[in-house]
Amino acid sequence: MIEAQQVVEEALALASSRGSADCIVIVEETSHADVRFALNTTTTNGVSRDRTVTVIVSTATAAVGACRRSGVVDVADMVTAALADAESAPPAEDAFPLLGPGSVATSSFGFDPPGTDLGALESVLSGLSGAFERARARDVSLAGFAEHTIATTYLGTSTGIRLAQAQPTGAVQLCGLTGDGGGTSWVGSGTVHGDFGQLEDEIWRRLDWGRRRIALDAGRYEVILPPSATADLMIALDFYALGGQDAEDGRTVFSAPGGGTRLGQQLSPLPLSLSSDPAHPGIECLPFVAVTSSTSESSVFDNGFGLEPTDWIDQGRLTNLRYHRAGAARSGVTTSPFIDNLILSAPGAPSGGTVDEMVSRTERGLLLTCLWYIREVDPSTLLMTGLTRDGVYVIEKGQVVGAANNFRFNESPVDLLSRATEVGTPVRSLGREFGEYLNRTIMAPLRIPDFNMSSVSQAS
Repeated sequence: MIEAQQVVEEALALASSRGSADCIVIVEETSHADVRFALNTTTTNGVSRDRTVTVIVSTATAAVGACRRSGVVDVADMVTAALADAESAPPAEDAFPLLGPGSVATSSFGFDPPGTDLGALESVLSGLSGAFERARARDVSLAGFAEHTIATTYLGTSTGIRLAQAQPTGAVQLCGLTGDGGGTSWVGSGTVHGDFGQLEDEIWRRLDWGRRRIALDAGRYEVILPPSATADLMIALDFYALGGQDAEDGRTVFSAPGGGTRLGQQLSPLPLSLSSDPAHPGIECLPFVAVTSSTSESSVFDNGFGLEPTDWIDQGRLTNLRYHRAGAARSGVTTSPFIDNLILSAPGAPSGGTVDEMVSRTERGLLLTCLWYIREVDPSTLLMTGLTRDGVYVIEKGQVVGAANNFRFNESPVDLLSRATEVGTPVRSLGREFGEYLNRTIMAPLRIPDFNMSSVSQAS
């Protein structure tokens, strides 16, 4: 395949020669390595590379057309298809002048896309053989996967922007199942470069907790949400509720009665902060907008827009919603695009410490290590429903004393923030349900005094 930079330049030149008012070209180069295992043996592993090219054109009337293809592409044919798409499109509601190179952060454009291979998974692979032996000795089956991806984005526009960024992403998920099928546990990490031995040790600890099984009824329980469970709930808030235009249109939990949004309202008595920062150490992400299609909160006209640290919630107060430039101009607010990481903390508040320390201060409650199948029920309250799985542990007098049955829960992440009574130390985390969509999270564990387990679940 020709170099990504050449694809960009050829597409831009062709679009200009064929009368496009503006053109944006995004080339995404992906290198991926993974290993999967089950029943105490590796099952598959592999390495792959892929390329996806998107050509976006706009006409003098601000009609937009796009063409997106993978692999070896015919650049001229893509430009023709994008122009044909624009000819039948109405003027774009998010139309805005494209940014020029002087208005965005500088970035190298000339480098080759880096690749990955199974060597990136060495810390996992080297730990698996010993883990499998120990699992067989315990009559436990281990299953899971590890993966590492480097996605390199090349962005060019007819106004002179040339940006590129290589983004590594890794994940490890490890499940343990006892021989009788009654005990399960799960742990996950948002990086492949951590200590695999710590993940294995946590699996054994949780399976040991589950030797005693305790049947509980549905109801409201004091619950400790470890960082992985907190991550899934905050990602749900991020994905479903932070769109500014959707809030103005009365479609989200952050819509104000009678119109407008709830910007500025206090959501929690605790000084909670929910933020994103493309340069945050350990969870660095793409520092500029690179989107292939427009939505109510992102715009192709904003490609190349530099991303800055953004507080969505600050000191418990809603401070920002997501707006593209056209929407922000209409509403008189700050442009706040999506950023591919998320941090929940409570600056200035007394820290509850680690999950173990929070457990030690619990008279009676539940430790929810894993949430699953989370779905939105009511956008107006952000009510979500989902299941627990692979580890609901009963706490009595500061100790984990056994594993409970699974539950279906019904909760709103926004309501949980208003009812949280303690916030622990934020750590790098991976959500079980949504971690594959937003991998880079740093989350604090939360104590919720009355988490709603709406029914007992037979899922396992």
